[in-house]
Amino acid sequence: MTVLNDIYKCDVCGMVIEVVHEGPGELVCCEKPMELLEAVQKEEGGVKHIPIISVEGNAVKVDVGEIPHPMEKEHWITFIELCIDDEIFRKSLNPGDEPSATFDVNYKDGDIKARIYCNIHGLWPSD
Repeated sequence: MTVLNDIYKCDVCGMVIEVVHEGPGELVCCEKPMELLEAVQKEEGGVKHIPIISVEGNAVKVDVGEIPHPMEKEHWITFIELCIDDEIFRKSLNPGDEPSATFDVNYKDGDIKARIYCNIHGLWPSD
């Protein structure tokens, strides 16, 4: 059973997907079941991984970590995702990019959270 917004990774080729429509089936890639990524909930490494949300006017900025995360060819944040109520906004990143994203979403209020995906250390939530 897949659940809306869950994120899966193929342990063979490294492909990462997000579920946009729930279903009863199993996700398979490279002839093997994909791994459901669970959000990391630990202090170690959090200073460079936990998303920090700030509101700037109607825009929302998400910075990765209190200390900026490295954005190197071997180790980088692949995406930043902002969730406001039931809407999701995502920015893909590449090595060399800044580990932050600003979303011009005309934000007024609502449940707001973020999550990021580090190609080495996994999925990290803001809360």
